[in-house]
Amino acid sequence: MKRTIAVIDFETTGNSPQGGGRATEIGIVLLRDGEIAGQYQSLMNTGAWIPPMIERLTGISNEMLEDAPDAARVMREVAEFTAGCGFVAHNAGFDRGFWLHELDRADAAPRIAPEFACTVKLARRLYPESPNCKLGTLAKYHCLPDNGRAHRALADAMTTAQLVQRMQRDIGTELAEFLGELSVEHELLLRLQAVARPQWHKAATGFARDFRRHLQASLV
Repeated sequence: MKRTIAVIDFETTGNSPQGGGRATEIGIVLLRDGEIAGQYQSLMNTGAWIPPMIERLTGISNEMLEDAPDAARVMREVAEFTAGCGFVAHNAGFDRGFWLHELDRADAAPRIAPEFACTVKLARRLYPESPNCKLGTLAKYHCLPDNGRAHRALADAMTTAQLVQRMQRDIGTELAEFLGELSVEHELLLRLQAVARPQWHKAATGFARDFRRHLQASLV
């Protein structure tokens, strides 16, 4: 149950995959035992056109993508880079959609679609006093480091990873009575985002019970 976390961010042409949108850049930051353990970034050439509004937002131009690596090659690389990881993203439904869509186009789709922990869902429960749950707002609220231009994939993935680190610390403190010596893992984040905060102690108790059962079974 203890897995490296892959924090993922896509920049795109603006639409959802169902609306014809394609990825233009991917950034990934790996968290292992609460520490940053690796990163990956690449532009992605899908042949798709970037509208002027999206170019102004991201700074990624159609000219920049002309010499970018083929999207299928990038997705096969990141599938290998994140093998065995649990996934996290800010507004995870968006990034999960592009993750699965681009992997499918690269003939690298997993047999079972992974669950993504969502830092937006978690922030709504954990930081209700924050003005909103936009990534930039949460970064300022927690005085996170400046990682460069927003709406570039690696900068946003790094900021999200630092937000996850903060969440792991805060959750660990809040639920210490129920977790004991256990750390805040990806599986627990999935459980917590699915329930209201008053139910977090039950989710943590169940996580700790299942973790110890899994550990005991692995030792038999």
